[in-house]
Amino acid sequence: MSTAASETASTGSTAAPKRGIDARWFSATLLTVILFVGQWKFQILGDDYTGWLTALGSAVITEFVFHWLHTGKLGSPLSAYISGNSVAILVKPQGSLLWPYVIGSVLAILSKYVLRYDKKHLYNPTNFSICALLLLAPGAVSILSHQWGNDPAMIAVIWTVGLLVVTRAKVVHLTVGYLVLFAFFAWVRTLFNGQSLGTELAPVTGPMYQLFMFFMVTDPKTIVSGRKQQFGVLFLIALSECLIRIGADREWLSTDNPLCIAPPMFALFIVGAPLFWLQLWRQKKAA
Repeated sequence: MSTAASETASTGSTAAPKRGIDARWFSATLLTVILFVGQWKFQILGDDYTGWLTALGSAVITEFVFHWLHTGKLGSPLSAYISGNSVAILVKPQGSLLWPYVIGSVLAILSKYVLRYDKKHLYNPTNFSICALLLLAPGAVSILSHQWGNDPAMIAVIWTVGLLVVTRAKVVHLTVGYLVLFAFFAWVRTLFNGQSLGTELAPVTGPMYQLFMFFMVTDPKTIVSGRKQQFGVLFLIALSECLIRIGADREWLSTDNPLCIAPPMFALFIVGAPLFWLQLWRQKKAA
């Protein structure tokens, strides 16, 4: 997926500090941990690494080409590393299809250079890419749905590294804030569907949610400015996810509806970019 602490990493989303180690290296380290642990325990990349190499290679090539066209320089591969690996982890094509890895990585990188306003890109690259694939090719593409709740030690390792990364990137309040909101709305859903709270909390243990909370919803390049405004946007994203899940539980949405396949990603897709654009537009108008 391409940056934050997600695209902190993924899009080059975190600005590099003037001194010391580039914060994107920490994000790349977290993604590598998730990638290694997921492959070791669940073979999330499969037995054949062709898809992973295809996604990573497509992201790097696209980043180099468009960064050069945009700035005259090749740019850093760290952003592409995050985007390509995130796509490889999350995208699960039907059969042996490889084009979803290519299209997913290309869309992630292109979104940074095309979907812009006032010199800023509006969408978290990986979030945009995954949602676009699920909307445009629902019959050919699905998304990783493993949950890692049966291995507390593994989750502890990932969350320890993840919290260090988002703390370093100064976006830890976004990760923790969304986690609290998710838990609250999980309880709200139990009032509608009769499920246990543990069942409703289970998705947060999966790699999709870890990538979402550490890399996407925390993306400093695509989140509104101001703590109050940020928490307001987080609340609306979490509320939107809750409504999508309730819609699926009550069968208002069909089980094959793309929104039901990745509720948090579509919630961010629907809410995040429009509100970010609105803030940028208001700031530009005021100036």
